[in-house]
Amino acid sequence: MDVDGGGSKRVFQRLTGPGSGDPKHQKVCYHWRAGKCNRFPCPYLHRELQPPPPNGTASSKRHHAFAASAATDDHHSGPRRGPNNNNNTWGRVHGNAGGNKFIRKTEKVCNYWIQGNCSYGDKCKFIHSWSLGDSFSLLTQLEGHQNVVSGIALPSGSDKLYTGSQDETVRIWDCQSGQCAAMIKLGSEVGCMISEGPWIFVGILNMVKAWNTQTTMELSLSGPVGQVYSLVVGNELLFAGTQDGSILVWKFNAAANCFEPVTSLKGHSLPVISLVVGANRLYSGSMDNSIKVWSLETLQCLQTLTEHNSVVMSVLCWDQFLLSCSIDQTIKVWVATQNGGLEVTYTHNEEHGVLALCGMHDSEGKPVLLCSCNDNTVRLYDLPSFSERGKIFSKQEVRSIQVGPGGLFFTGDGTGQVRVWKWNTLAEPASTA
Repeated sequence: MDVDGGGSKRVFQRLTGPGSGDPKHQKVCYHWRAGKCNRFPCPYLHRELQPPPPNGTASSKRHHAFAASAATDDHHSGPRRGPNNNNNTWGRVHGNAGGNKFIRKTEKVCNYWIQGNCSYGDKCKFIHSWSLGDSFSLLTQLEGHQNVVSGIALPSGSDKLYTGSQDETVRIWDCQSGQCAAMIKLGSEVGCMISEGPWIFVGILNMVKAWNTQTTMELSLSGPVGQVYSLVVGNELLFAGTQDGSILVWKFNAAANCFEPVTSLKGHSLPVISLVVGANRLYSGSMDNSIKVWSLETLQCLQTLTEHNSVVMSVLCWDQFLLSCSIDQTIKVWVATQNGGLEVTYTHNEEHGVLALCGMHDSEGKPVLLCSCNDNTVRLYDLPSFSERGKIFSKQEVRSIQVGPGGLFFTGDGTGQVRVWKWNTLAEPASTA
C-alpha cells in the first residue's frame, strides 16, 4: 500500500496519466471505503470503479420473500415447481447487483489491532475492522459465553435475546442495555436453540428443554438418544434432529399443557444437524452427507438427495428453491422437477467448508444470503446472483446466525462472542468498530 509522500504528484498522474481512463490502472482508496480516509490530497480514488456494462436486466426474482426459517416464515415458501423458474439467473451478475458493489481487498484482520496496540494506525496493511462492505455495521458485542455459541433466539413479545452455548449455559440479554440479565446453567452442552412464538426450545443431551417466556412454564421433553443438534417447528409439530440419526416429533396438547410424542422418523445413518420446513415438507441435513425430504402430512420420506460429498451443515428455503451447504465447500440450489422431486439447478463453490446459511432482507428489501465458512468468516451474497456484498471476520468459526427485527442480525462464534449487526440505510455510513 502506497502511504508515503508525493501524494499530489500521484493524484495528478492518476487523473491525467495514460492509464487514467483504464480501471486496471486505478485503485479505490481502502481507507475511504472504510469511511476513515484523512489524506488530502489522496493518491487513490474516492469513488467506486464503474462496473462493466450489464449483460442483461436484473433478475425478476428479487422481490420474492426469503423464508430463512420455518419458525418465522410461511411454511409454503419452500421448493415448488412454478412457471417463473429461470435457472439461468443463479450465479449471474446483472450490472451492479444490490447497488453495493463489493471489491475484494486484503482480507486479514490485524492481530495487533485486535489486542488494541497496533502502532501503524491507518498505515497498517491489514484490516482494522471486523467486516468489509458498506451495507451493514457492527452495533455491539455481547461478552459472557466461554465456548461455542450454538443457538440464538428472540421469542415473540419479549425484549430479551437468548443465546445458548457449549459452555452448558443459556444467557438472557436485555435488548435495551445489552447487558446479561440472567444465566441458566443446564449441566449439558447446548446443541441448538430456536424460538417459536413465546416458546424457547433448547436441544441438549438426551432432552429438549421448552420454556414459555410469557407464562414461565418449563418442560423437559425426553426421548432423544444423544445430543440434539437441530430443531424446527412446522405444521404445529416440533421436530428434533438427534445424534443417533433419528428425528423425534412432538405435538403440543394445549388442554394438558404438555408436548406429546408423535413418532420418530428413521432414515439417516448419522446425526441430523440441520432441519427446515417449507412447502409442506420437512428437509433434514445429516452427517451422512444426505438430505431427506419428508411429507409434513404423512411424515413419510419422499426423497433422499445425495449430491453433497460431505456433511450437510445447513438447509434453508428461499422462494421455490431449497439451499444447502456442506463441508464439501459448496452451496447447492435445488428446484422442483416436473415429477415433484428435487434436482440441483446451481452449485456455488467456496474456498472453504460452509457451516451455516441464513437468509434475510437488507435495508432496501433485497434478499441476502449469509454464509458462514470454516475460515472464520461470514460471506454476504445477493440472491440469486451470488454477487458478494461483504464479509464478516471472527476470531473463530461462526456457528450461529439469527435474523432480528428492524434490520438487525446476530452472529455467534467459537469463542463465545455474540455480535449484533445492523443493515445501513443509504444515509448511514458503515461502522469500522
